[in-house]
Amino acid sequence: MVLKEVDTGDAYANLALSSALEKFKPGALDRAFATEAVYGTLRALNTLDWILNKHIRQPLEKQTSWIRNILRLGVYQIMYMDRVPPSAAVNEAANQARRFGHPGAVSFVNGVLRSVLRGRGEIRFPSLEEDPIAHIALRYSHPEWLVKRWLDDLGAGETIELCEANNRPAPVTVRTNTLKNTRDRLMELLKEEGQEVRETAYAPEGLVIGIAGLRGFAPFEKGLFQVQDESSMLVGHALSPAPGALVLDAASAPGGKATHLAQLMGDRGSVVAFDIHPHKIRLIEDNCRRLGITCVSPVVADARELPRDYAGRADFALLDAPCTGTGVIRRRPDSRWKKTPEMIPGILGLQREMLESIARCIKPGGVLVYSTCSVLEEENLGQVNNFLKTSGQFGLESLAGLLPGSLDGEESLDKGYIQLYPHRHGTDGFFMARMRRVT
Repeated sequence: MVLKEVDTGDAYANLALSSALEKFKPGALDRAFATEAVYGTLRALNTLDWILNKHIRQPLEKQTSWIRNILRLGVYQIMYMDRVPPSAAVNEAANQARRFGHPGAVSFVNGVLRSVLRGRGEIRFPSLEEDPIAHIALRYSHPEWLVKRWLDDLGAGETIELCEANNRPAPVTVRTNTLKNTRDRLMELLKEEGQEVRETAYAPEGLVIGIAGLRGFAPFEKGLFQVQDESSMLVGHALSPAPGALVLDAASAPGGKATHLAQLMGDRGSVVAFDIHPHKIRLIEDNCRRLGITCVSPVVADARELPRDYAGRADFALLDAPCTGTGVIRRRPDSRWKKTPEMIPGILGLQREMLESIARCIKPGGVLVYSTCSVLEEENLGQVNNFLKTSGQFGLESLAGLLPGSLDGEESLDKGYIQLYPHRHGTDGFFMARMRRVT
């Protein structure tokens, strides 16, 4: 069971679910049901546990992983999946308990879920007025530490909107490979393939499509597009490298941004794509081969210690830094429970080292873009401001005119940065700042 693998094996939900679906090959309806059940249960984990702990004598943590996750899945179906008859959810959970549980587990699971079913209309979350952190954390299934941060930064209304956006499935967005076709032609082709397609709100190359699995899908295999969130596409426009330039991508794999930069350059110049993991270098190579891009050179290197022969040479550089991932929670339903505030100092230190390293590679007058998929200030503008103070060689440069679409109305663009949010922009939560080396 995918839920058990995530619970006990520290597996990633998307990989574990993909592996299970590949193994059992269910039909389209069963595939959609399994995806909703797994991702929904993981999204609502703290709420499900809170409900269950009101109906059992021993804490849920005392149960075996099999029983714990059978109960969670059963409660999720009862509380959130209207098309599943409650009796069917209880019966299936009992069957699973019979298969994976200890003696007596069947009656235990059956009794707990029937108790939840009887009392589901009486569930009362903590009051928003009296305890906003607990209310939002349980009502919208987010960690309390994140809710507290967002309440301080955004207020209650926007915090709820952000949590609601994180609980909705993220769209599948793709970037047109303009080296081979146009967005309009790709849209028509995808419609001919039976896809529902619409343009993205901001990125001029972007499309939102309905397909999830791309293996064997002809337009993908021919390199006509790359899967990439719209916010990630905008990073390429924030850098806007010139054709013929030397561009460094400090943490590149799997190569979505590197291939976009090459695309914006007309595949003319040199994009050096660094990554610390050799097996991820192959992902960059595979994407370049499929897309027909020749100017990207993948290199195994630690972004904290980039090769000295690049010092002071780059015209443009991108650091899409490792981060807490608080901007992509909607895509990774289990990630909200894996990050803790205790991890942040270590992440900040890594970001700082990488930023200082890539900065040494920029020539005078060159441009550096720093980005993350986070919505935490200390990883974003706070990190940039600290870098600018200690470096003394860089200054923020306006993004006005570089980012397409209606983003022109964002006040911070003239200052050289932008913070995107799922509930405001419909994209992943993403930060980007453009800096130029002035000395």
